[in-house]
Amino acid sequence: MQEPRATGAGFLLFGVSNGAIVDRQSDSNLLTMAVHLRCSPGYVTIDPQEPAVPETADKRRETDRAINTVWRLEQARVIAGLTRMVRDISLAEELAQEALVAALRSWPETGVPRNPGAWLMQAAKRKAIDLFRHRKMAAGKLEEVGRIMEDEVPDTETSLHDQLDDDVGDDLLRLIFTSCHPILPAESRVALTLRLIGGLTTDEIARAFLAQDSAIGQRIVRAKRTIAEAGVPFEVPRGKEREERVASVLGVLYLIFNEGYSATAGEDWMRPQLCEEALRMGRTLAQLMPEEPEVHGLLALMEIQHSRVAARTNAKGEPVLLLEQNRALWDQLLIRRGLDGLSRAQRLGGIAGPYTLQAAIAACHARERKANETDWGQIAALYSLLNQVTPSPVIELNRAVAVSMSEGPEAALPLVDALLNSAVLENYHLLYGVRGDLLRKLGRHGEANEEFRRAAALTRNEREKAYLLTRAAEEGEP
Repeated sequence: MQEPRATGAGFLLFGVSNGAIVDRQSDSNLLTMAVHLRCSPGYVTIDPQEPAVPETADKRRETDRAINTVWRLEQARVIAGLTRMVRDISLAEELAQEALVAALRSWPETGVPRNPGAWLMQAAKRKAIDLFRHRKMAAGKLEEVGRIMEDEVPDTETSLHDQLDDDVGDDLLRLIFTSCHPILPAESRVALTLRLIGGLTTDEIARAFLAQDSAIGQRIVRAKRTIAEAGVPFEVPRGKEREERVASVLGVLYLIFNEGYSATAGEDWMRPQLCEEALRMGRTLAQLMPEEPEVHGLLALMEIQHSRVAARTNAKGEPVLLLEQNRALWDQLLIRRGLDGLSRAQRLGGIAGPYTLQAAIAACHARERKANETDWGQIAALYSLLNQVTPSPVIELNRAVAVSMSEGPEAALPLVDALLNSAVLENYHLLYGVRGDLLRKLGRHGEANEEFRRAAALTRNEREKAYLLTRAAEEGEP
């Protein structure tokens, strides 16, 4: 499996991405609405001071959107918490889905609870007990779940919600280590964790891997079956075993963050909740392994990249190229955190680690207050080193863009053309977008438009498609 979404400056020229690899405000607003939307049977009341009004189709749609948003934000935590209880990932996922069905039936009438994640967890636990009773499978299982519930008394929504966010016993981190167990092939570890932790669909994972969705689906099913049959413990590994499994975990976090930074499909260019989830897990991992340089390297990379989120789109939600971004909107606190993390990774001896190198590339942008002060020669050199450490045609594409910025498009086009025969990049829309931009700068407008149209046909992200079609419609000198 290749890493098709390697991070870097490689996509910034035509605005599909703006750096090494981020919160959609609408999600935040929907969650706020979800928390405060209180309903009585047949009515919707937004403000308790206002009189209740009959539920309308618009209000029902708002409630449905709120439920969908809550599910996107809470499903990973619910699955992780359930896995700790039932010790079966597949069963935990099924129970979480049943809890969602219960929410879809209940919340439109009763209102979205104040702590929706806790409500979903409690509903799922009840489903678990009902299932064990129905199957008559072992009083031991029923007793185990019952004992866990008793230990959590009082089982209030607040106490459950606090338990899900417990930083010490992080169920999400346990789940990601379980999903990344060495018993699984590397491709399965990544795909399974993206499914369970990232909440990505099979199709989205397939797009991230440039693979067939049927192959990814089979991979996930086989992975869950293997974990169950092998009795893999639901725990964070310790000592040498933990160190050996960190590389796989970092790869998973990296891809989750990438999917959030530039969504593979849909109408929104970013899925920021995935970035924040990856950051949260990355910070937890840094606490667990403070002497591991690549943990800090990856965290630094994510911090710096996430600092740009406010500047990456305009008021219409359209992409804004890195060179055109208002750098005053960059989050300086995240940048400082990222630069500090990069320094720590380098001090720990990780200067040539792949994530630390990518963080160093991101830092080249973050340190400059003006785009025209960027040291593109240094960025090109870092990409060259990165490609030696982890050879990849995507990294070479990124290097070609840096070369175009430092030496001109005529120097970069042969590097891009050399990648046209790469099987990995055959359906990679960014390759043709970059080539189109270089051709445009060289005055070869007809060829450039053709490349932009080809890139637009390959992407499934509506924002990317619209941008690329706009570039294809640009008129240049004959």
